[in-house]
Amino acid sequence: MTTSHTPGTPGTPRTPGTSRTPGTPGETRTPCPTTVLRCPVATVTATTPALLLRSWREDDAAALAEGHRNDPTEPPPGAPAIRNETDGSRWIHLQQQAWTDGTRYAFAVREAHHDGSEGPLLAHVVLKDAAPGSPSAEVGYWTAPQARGRGIAPRALEALTTWAFSTFAPTGLTHLNLLHQVTNQASCRVAQKTDYAYSHTLPPYPPMYPQEGHVHVARAPARPGGAQPRRA
Repeated sequence: MTTSHTPGTPGTPRTPGTSRTPGTPGETRTPCPTTVLRCPVATVTATTPALLLRSWREDDAAALAEGHRNDPTEPPPGAPAIRNETDGSRWIHLQQQAWTDGTRYAFAVREAHHDGSEGPLLAHVVLKDAAPGSPSAEVGYWTAPQARGRGIAPRALEALTTWAFSTFAPTGLTHLNLLHQVTNQASCRVAQKTDYAYSHTLPPYPPMYPQEGHVHVARAPARPGGAQPRRA
């Protein structure tokens, strides 16, 4: 697996793909699992397809398992073992439950065809620990072996980043963190391409993270009118 280290008021328009959280009316909004993000391209080619990001579904399990079986790279510490379709279904159920709980928003990244149908599974991107009112959250991703080297990860991460800030910046999100082990140079390049600036180096934390880790940070854009979200 190639990954990173791992409120509105009543009457105001809702952000697309969000719903009000049960509780005090109008205080917070949580994303709907039917949220769909799209990455169109001016000219679709075999190596640069249009992308569609949506929540994981049960029928993604076979493609997910195939991607892991064909992955020649060593999975990072703590990565889930997805050896078959049963493992894939179990992992997808966990992502669906986490979305319902509001603790983790995971998207399957599929090739999008011009007729509206979906193509192969290309990647996975996730927003973690993004609670309304929290100034920070973490992003992560995985790219299927056949999609690597095609610019899929930066495009999908950029779409996730834009969505995360548009959804959570109004309730206090100011920055997103991308973490990876220092030996994962591919993740450093993805961070650079998507404006996640290097921040600092973390010490090893064995056994989960036996090596040092890099922390890259993306900041929320300025609000309309020049007002900045509050900083952490």
